[in-house]
Amino acid sequence: MDNMNFGFSYIGLLYLLMLFVPNILWTKHKPADYDKYVIRENKILAALERIGEALVCTAALIFADFNIGTIRPWSLLLAASFLMMILYEIYWVRYFKSEKRMQDFYSSLWCIPLAGATLPVAAFFLLGIYGRNPFLIVAVVILGIGHIGIHAGHARECGESI
Repeated sequence: MDNMNFGFSYIGLLYLLMLFVPNILWTKHKPADYDKYVIRENKILAALERIGEALVCTAALIFADFNIGTIRPWSLLLAASFLMMILYEIYWVRYFKSEKRMQDFYSSLWCIPLAGATLPVAAFFLLGIYGRNPFLIVAVVILGIGHIGIHAGHARECGESI
């Protein structure tokens, strides 16, 4: 923990923009029946998701450890993390071009189940490992339990196989 550096992370900001822009657009393009699923969400998972969101956003921005430094083998983790975010953007393009049904929202991308939930969680987890930042790693685990748990529940309800 002594190697964590406070400071602005432009990589964290980029990731958050890649996360928030499609989600903001989604608010105008929700699946038709989405609201009936939300009211049945597990309250504990919802709380973990909200706490995780706040912690991930904060940690991603306030630690400079995620910025690109010397290129070394460890940098492959950053590349893998960024690839996950690119796949996340592809997921959103596919969703916005779809009929915008619940099945479209909770679909897999190639062989990645619940791509809209798993890809950003995996990307931020790898970013935390790349930055050797236990705060982001713990925050992502909290977020992942809530976010992926909620998405898995919705997917089961709408008949999507996980």
